Amino acid sequence: MKNVIKMLLVLLTFSTINACKKTNLDPLTNADKESLLFMLEEEKLARDTYEFLDTKWGISQFANIKKSEQSHMDAISNLLDQYKIAYTILTYGNFSNQDLQDYYDQFVLDGAVSAEIALQIGATIEDLDIVDLENYKSNTVNSNIVSVFDKLQCGSRNHLRSFVSTIDSNGNTYSPQFLSSSEYLSIINGSNEQCGK
Repeated sequence: MKNVIKMLLVLLTFSTINACKKTNLDPLTNADKESLLFMLEEEKLARDTYEFLDTKWGISQFANIKKSEQSHMDAISNLLDQYKIAYTILTYGNFSNQDLQDYYDQFVLDGAVSAEIALQIGATIEDLDIVDLENYKSNTVNSNIVSVFDKLQCGSRNHLRSFVSTIDSNGNTYSPQFLSSSEYLSIINGSNEQCGK
């Protein structure tokens, strides 16, 4: 009988721990939900564009960074799953957000012109990503979202440094399209970061 009671106590402890784990999420507002769904597609914009540019030009940054963008999508998908929010990832090159669709169509068109323009597009996407993530972070108190977006932003800063380094080594320059000049210089003059898991 004592063994049965011990077993029940152990099972009760485990179920309590698991229940705590499942509820260890900050409350989610409608704005938080929209930010996750939008950033999922914006990370997809990066992945899909780099897939196209990698196929077109075979530049190492596109081959490497498109894998990182998939991991960024996975990080957001995992959070959406934890919150039980339905989402759909469309096929390559297709987006439910019209602005992102327009960006993709233009990036593919311009990126097919030359390898240098392709690299400029890579830098532009990361520039956009950093700014959008910062805007969403500043408009939420949800620590789960902030934690994920911090890591994605860290990755985007590294990606931006990578693209700009190659642009510079080719004798060209990148001018920030979304970041302020001071924010941009702070990133470019910084060292590569360890972004964690």
